[in-house]
Amino acid sequence: MVTIGPTISLLLLLLSLALASASIGVELPNDLSLDEVHSESQSQSYYTITTLRRLAVEFIAQYQNITIHDLAQDLYRDKEIRLPTTEDLRCLADLQTLANAVSARKFWALRSKFIFHTEKSNLLLHYQHNTYSSHFVTVIDSWGTLPSGILYGNLVDLGNFDECLGIDHAETSTHSVQGKYCLSKLQVAPSFSAYLSLKTAVCFPASCSAAHMDTMLRRLLQNLLNIELNPEVPVVNEGTCKTADREPYDALTIFTIVLLSILCALMLLSTVCDYLVCQDEQPLNKWIKAFSARANSRVLFRLVAPRSNPNVIDCIHGIRVLSFIWVVFGHVYLVYVFGPNMNFVKFNTWRKSPYSMLLQHAAYSVDTFFFLSGLLMVVIALRAMERTKGKLNVSLMYLHRYLRLTPVLALAIIAYITILPRMGDGPMYGKVNFDDYSICKDTWYWTLLYVQNYATNQICLGHSWYLAVDMQLYIIAPILLIALYKWKRKAVAGIVVAMLLLAACLFSIMVIEKVSLIASSEDSMKRIYFSTHTRASPYLIGILFGYFLHVNRGKSFKLSPIAVILGWVTSLALLFSCLFAVYGYAADGKTPPIVEEAFYLTFTRIAWPLGLCWVVFACMQGYGGLANSFLSSPLWQPLSKLSYSAYIFHMFMESLNAGITRTNTYFSNYQVMLRFWGDFGFTMLLAYFVYILIEAPFGNLESLLLPIEKPSAPLPAAEQVKEAPVGCTASAPTLENKSPLPA
Repeated sequence: MVTIGPTISLLLLLLSLALASASIGVELPNDLSLDEVHSESQSQSYYTITTLRRLAVEFIAQYQNITIHDLAQDLYRDKEIRLPTTEDLRCLADLQTLANAVSARKFWALRSKFIFHTEKSNLLLHYQHNTYSSHFVTVIDSWGTLPSGILYGNLVDLGNFDECLGIDHAETSTHSVQGKYCLSKLQVAPSFSAYLSLKTAVCFPASCSAAHMDTMLRRLLQNLLNIELNPEVPVVNEGTCKTADREPYDALTIFTIVLLSILCALMLLSTVCDYLVCQDEQPLNKWIKAFSARANSRVLFRLVAPRSNPNVIDCIHGIRVLSFIWVVFGHVYLVYVFGPNMNFVKFNTWRKSPYSMLLQHAAYSVDTFFFLSGLLMVVIALRAMERTKGKLNVSLMYLHRYLRLTPVLALAIIAYITILPRMGDGPMYGKVNFDDYSICKDTWYWTLLYVQNYATNQICLGHSWYLAVDMQLYIIAPILLIALYKWKRKAVAGIVVAMLLLAACLFSIMVIEKVSLIASSEDSMKRIYFSTHTRASPYLIGILFGYFLHVNRGKSFKLSPIAVILGWVTSLALLFSCLFAVYGYAADGKTPPIVEEAFYLTFTRIAWPLGLCWVVFACMQGYGGLANSFLSSPLWQPLSKLSYSAYIFHMFMESLNAGITRTNTYFSNYQVMLRFWGDFGFTMLLAYFVYILIEAPFGNLESLLLPIEKPSAPLPAAEQVKEAPVGCTASAPTLENKSPLPA
């Protein structure tokens, strides 16, 4: 399983690949040539491989008369004889059946090794040791071949997955020969990275294990190449193999299906009742309305004109959605990095381009959402505290927060475990994922407790680390709110000092203990990326800026044109410095010294939210111009309300679409953009379904069950609930300035 850390910046990944290439003597230039890549011995290994016939041809020639000794190499070990097992004998019998069927030109066998016979006028060729034979030609059908363009980065041939799994030849009433698809792996040279190994598809009888295939292919390749393959690196691994058989539904899968069926039934019945009752202009029961897709869709697609509500910061909708798009776009590039690309060497050229900086630093979207969370929490919470004279019901506040976030997250956990593995299939399915979702069976409870960023090294849903950090910051938020309400400027000074101390802590960890994100040192992600104390700076800046807006609410700032220009220049300078400050190192393919990286990471986590402060301020005060018109457009509002569900499930769609790939892909910015729009579109459709099925109904139930005086305002998600009259013309409760949770 190739897993992808969900929030690692593309810079980290591509630089690590470049460093790995440098360590093995491979540069990955624009136009790769044989002399530039290998030493003389490595070039000879490459040349030997390129002179091979197609792998299935060599396999048939090697094992025309296969025996049990060819199948299991450990029958004789330490002068002791191991008797063949039932699995050995069954595999041998199926291989002999397959060989006989191939010789007899049986169609079912031809689907895995397709043979043509030459007679008289038929012009069919057989390529054997650079000569043509007039007897027969073997053309690989479901097997893969030696990829063309190896020196250009085409390292994978996926063969024909569906054809291999479609083989099902009934030998007897109780036994049939079925196909088993695997990806074999061969290192071009011993010094090459395992990631740069050649991979080609092989198709065997399903009764054969990966160990059987590994034994036969290893012996074949050693004979052909006259080299000793590394016994620690399997040629065929069971993890790459697939058959047409599917595991029966387990109890958790059945539970998931039943749960979703019940929720769908409730939604459909409530929607029908809503539609029928509203036709007669009768009041609608509030419990039915909570599950009605019609009522919840009204809330979702209701557009509010900018500046119609002074309690809503209109530009936040646009910032939130654009940041989420940035997240998805960056993850699409990660999918392409680990996909079966035919031009892998072009990644090095792309990595050095200025455009790539926008994707390599997509992780700044995380800081954007931390900033928004702290900002909205303070702006709304302090207004509520003024109405209650500084009182906060902290326990109810925590309960409200937990109930708002957890239902969607809990559904996502079981959906990633049970539904995603059964949604599709393909040679790459389950191998190009962002996480190994099977670990959720052991670590799901840490995720639902929002402590997974500290409690475990195996996070259930990798992107859920953001929820843990945001929840932990939210837990300490009441302390900061009370301090700001009581001590005002003194509390501001204290928060500034705390922020600087946390920044110094991050810098010290990186410099003293040599922890690097770019060089990907051990536990670097957990220590300085997932940890709450190293991610708190944008949140605290959001709190400080939110307090500034609260103190100056209703006040109009009259700024001179020069001041406005300076504000925008300073803001853009901060933002672009974060994006392009390390461009020189990326262009040269170098890693910055740890001290420089520490300065860069520490200050950018402060500079980025500071740049956003001016953007929000300018839009609120009328100095935003086109930026305000764009970010405050009402069209962002529905997507903004879907952002939480979309964030939780966007990796579901990306893993699905990446896994069903059956042919090699070509990497280019345009091709990635085409993939992005498909992933983003289906993600939003899935998010809408989750919204009307889970998020909105449970949010409505929580609003109905908790006391009306609940302190909804202090939510860092800024979920301000407005109760509407129960009736046909009224909509369900409105969630304004909804959670900026994606990261």
